Amino acid sequence: MTTMTLPFGAVEQSARPFVPALLDATRWDNLEPLYRALVDRPLRCANCLENLLLDRSELDAASGEAEANLYINMTRRTNDEGAQSAYTAFVENVDPKLRAVSAELDRKVVSSPFAKELDQKRYGVLLRKLAVEVEMFREENIPLFTEATKLDQEYSKINGAMTVEFDGKTQTMPQMARYFEETDRGLREKAWRAVAERRLADADKIDAIYDGLVRIRQRIAENAGYPNFRDYQHRRYMRFDYTPADCMTFHDSVAGSCVPSMRELNAQRAKDLGVDRLRPWDLAVDPKGRPPLRPFTTAQELVDRTSATFHRMDPKLGEMFDSLRHGDCLDLESRPGKAPGGYQYQRQRSRQPFIFMNAAGLHRDLITMVHEAGHAFHSILSKGDPLLEYRGSPTEFAEVASTSMELLTLPYLDAFYTPADADRARRDRLEKFATLMPWIAQIDAFQHWVYTNPTHTVADRAKCWDAMNQRFGPAVDWSGLERYNERSWQRQLHLFGIPFYYIEYGIAEVGAMQVWLRSRRSEREALDGYMRGLSLGGSRPLPELFAAAGCNFDFGPAVIGQLMREANDALAALPR
Repeated sequence: MTTMTLPFGAVEQSARPFVPALLDATRWDNLEPLYRALVDRPLRCANCLENLLLDRSELDAASGEAEANLYINMTRRTNDEGAQSAYTAFVENVDPKLRAVSAELDRKVVSSPFAKELDQKRYGVLLRKLAVEVEMFREENIPLFTEATKLDQEYSKINGAMTVEFDGKTQTMPQMARYFEETDRGLREKAWRAVAERRLADADKIDAIYDGLVRIRQRIAENAGYPNFRDYQHRRYMRFDYTPADCMTFHDSVAGSCVPSMRELNAQRAKDLGVDRLRPWDLAVDPKGRPPLRPFTTAQELVDRTSATFHRMDPKLGEMFDSLRHGDCLDLESRPGKAPGGYQYQRQRSRQPFIFMNAAGLHRDLITMVHEAGHAFHSILSKGDPLLEYRGSPTEFAEVASTSMELLTLPYLDAFYTPADADRARRDRLEKFATLMPWIAQIDAFQHWVYTNPTHTVADRAKCWDAMNQRFGPAVDWSGLERYNERSWQRQLHLFGIPFYYIEYGIAEVGAMQVWLRSRRSEREALDGYMRGLSLGGSRPLPELFAAAGCNFDFGPAVIGQLMREANDALAALPR
């Protein structure tokens, strides 16, 4: 059985007219006849099964894009009841039915005698995934997933509504981050306390939401025959290539290599600032007392300079980025009522990426821009595959796509900064390996404890978080601020909506650092490998995707230790 290879940018849509062009996929009464036709379709040969898979991909893309657009609207306007209720209606009325009919189709495919006659190199990854979907599906979990989604939506709504009166105006949490970079230490402390107090005002509500999520997820796990949600979620995430025990190895590797380097950086920062001990408002300011890095003023300026950067790196990257200027693909500025964070969401039927962020003119906004652009490149490079499942990839590799861009753009930061400030920005990103990896390990280790101890109390959770801070946290003095610190995990949105989706960032950082090291020898080879890996989408197992991009899928102490040494050597060569 042959497989058609599509050129870059080609989209296989019109060739398969199974789904009506003007289908309103937000309504189940429109979707049901199409899904039912697939469930009832007789299968008489391998070609019949292959056509079923392709038609299902087209229909799943339509329903997936409907949900994507509703989610995008909901996060853009958390204070818009119409947008909120439209998303809630889909979650309550359509998503449960989609889960049920998807389970029927999974069983139909997996149990078909023709499955083994399909080209296993082409379909093996998909068939393996569907087999796990069948194994994990429990009808009684459908309303529980709906309940969890609604709780996460409430968490987003609470966060989106957070503002403080500061500096004579109403400001969002992302906008307040500007003050943490100010050289006036008193102003930084005042801003930090204002934000911390505002977050604390809703901390009990957020704790209650998280308690509800833990209870629901434990029930989900038990319904599927698992003792705890951690083991359930690892299997549900199709983690075929590593286990919870390997995550513990990752935690140990980071604690052994990255935490000591982070704390050395903390000690140097305290010395440069002329303080005996760092406080939490001392972590973002430039330690030499230089003004904060300000890479842009307006969102349009951010887009224009990012476009110029990618065109200098590679014409194809520039072309792909410029395609985002059209079709409502960007929503960048922070504003009241907008959900926190940033994301890239591929609208799979139109195959147009959407990038959401809360830009406030900070250096971290530039990092978010190139990070999410990396996700968009991944979506664009893999969008030609007619199988929906292969137009994405395991998240461990999806984050290589984005995180690599944070590093590959380092030589081009003169598009945003003076030479001296560009070096400051490069130092900031390379230090991130020492400072971010411990946070990733801490969040992941925290979740392991939370879900293997599902009957814990709020007090137990605070005690656990304190222990995690002792193991992975920076050398910061929290004296008198303990009540803020014990709830500081609440700002990590992944804990609420996508549990256990966080270690992927650490695994990806290991991959991206390898791409960066390769680029220092040959940028052309690194970029070619990067795009080659992304073009595979999710069609190959995770280690093969890493290999295609020129990386080893390994996050043990030897690899992390080597990368930490390489980062430290590069930092030593940069001016301080």
